[in-house]
Amino acid sequence: MALIKSISGIRGTIGGKPGDGLSPLDIVKFTSAYAAWISARKGPGQKLKIVVGRDARISGEMVNNLVLGTLQGMGVDIVDIGLSTTPTVEIAVPEEQADGGIILTASHNPKQWNALKLLNEKGEFISEKDGAELLEIAENEKYAYADVNSLGKITHNDTYIKKHIEKILALKLVDIPAIKAAKFKVVIDCVNSTGGIVLPQLLEALGVANVVKLYCDPTGEFPHNPEPLPENLRDISKAVVKEKAHVGIVVDPDVDRLALVCEDGEMFGEEYTLVAVAEYVLNKGRTPAEKAAGKKGNTVSNLSSTRALRDVTEKHGGAYHASAVGEVNVVKMMKETKAIIGGEGNGGIILPELHYGRDALVGIAIFLSHLAKYGKTCSMLRSTYPDYHISKNKIELTPEINVDKILEGVQQKYKKQPVNLVDGVKIEFDKEWVHLRKSNTEPIIRIYSESESETTANNLAKKIMLDIRELIKTQQIAV
Repeated sequence: MALIKSISGIRGTIGGKPGDGLSPLDIVKFTSAYAAWISARKGPGQKLKIVVGRDARISGEMVNNLVLGTLQGMGVDIVDIGLSTTPTVEIAVPEEQADGGIILTASHNPKQWNALKLLNEKGEFISEKDGAELLEIAENEKYAYADVNSLGKITHNDTYIKKHIEKILALKLVDIPAIKAAKFKVVIDCVNSTGGIVLPQLLEALGVANVVKLYCDPTGEFPHNPEPLPENLRDISKAVVKEKAHVGIVVDPDVDRLALVCEDGEMFGEEYTLVAVAEYVLNKGRTPAEKAAGKKGNTVSNLSSTRALRDVTEKHGGAYHASAVGEVNVVKMMKETKAIIGGEGNGGIILPELHYGRDALVGIAIFLSHLAKYGKTCSMLRSTYPDYHISKNKIELTPEINVDKILEGVQQKYKKQPVNLVDGVKIEFDKEWVHLRKSNTEPIIRIYSESESETTANNLAKKIMLDIRELIKTQQIAV
């Protein structure tokens, strides 16, 4: 069993003793702390409103009931939007003029997990500072429940999926006539979660008449590991070829990550979802007046994402910026640099024109617009982008090893190279790079490397891992 407390929320496996997993007592504790934190921000005596939505995982109903009851007990009014998606809740919070939002989802984790993802009044994930304050409230139980005359009220609202889709359709970037004219045949895999509710509605609204559905029954019984990685997508890969479809579309349980499958059954590449969408936005997302005035389109992704986004951005005259890993960090830098598109290399698309959150639905609409106007196959579109390969590795250390000292040693060894210390240590070697990050929960260093050659990327990671082992030996630290 596991319970992980972080700035993005509270995540754990269902069952077990309080504090060991996401037990009912833990759900009540952290929901109470969240409401108390919101109340402290707004001021004493102010009535609060919080939006709650969930994915379709098996424990969702149980967790939802506990969260709603706890918020009522804290005197909070709730807008329960029911089975939904993470980006839909993010949109609903400001639409409702609410003080925050809670999304009940463990994202790409297996079915035994669930989580409370926590939003501020803008519908954005709370910051590291906010998260620390909330965890301190929870640890010291600095909250009190309302009396019987001040209990919160629940309003149920199932219209937000429709509103979310309408907002996407209204974007100038989304070319519905072009999508209709392309007569796409699409296969979708929604891993038996809420994507199975929303994707068919979105595709129908976009004019995609021929949709083959895989795992679209929102039962929470995931038919495969729900993380949209190539090794988990064999069924849709086969179905795309069998059905002679133009493209396959895959989302995770809470629909904030998007993976694509080409017409030949090959993966488009989760790193390249953002690259393709960004190229279209960079090309189409500025008005003629803005282009004439020389306004450039900036982009942001995290330090562990592919260099291809930087290449595409600079080709269009914009500036690329890399943030620390984590959606909240990407959003912060996007605001600072006035980026018109950004996201993460896990298939997360953030379009500020819609909202500051990863959104697979807007990614689908823009990608289909891009593919329709391109006029050729999905695999041909993929071949137009710089071809980089990322190698993802980790090295496990014993608890007594000082991980920070190891990272400092690597930094010193490569001090003549460009080094970024925003989040761990990232070292650049011309168009190749390696990024080292320590885990916050265990003695592990994650090592991501990228090159135009898969072999070189792997060898670069191995070289850094050897460096780490040498540093351990020279410091006489037991492995």
